[in-house]
Amino acid sequence: MSDISQQQHDEDDGTPKFGRLLIVLVLAVLLVVAITFASEAYYS
Repeated sequence: MSDISQQQHDEDDGTPKFGRLLIVLVLAVLLVVAITFASEAYYS
């Protein structure tokens, strides 16, 4: 019985981690885009 409850608990923990990972990836992409535009404006 305890194994089943642990598996459900792991699935519950996986959802917020995936959401947090998704947010971090989006922020990283936005940061790269911002640096690209900033460097382009600086060199031109």
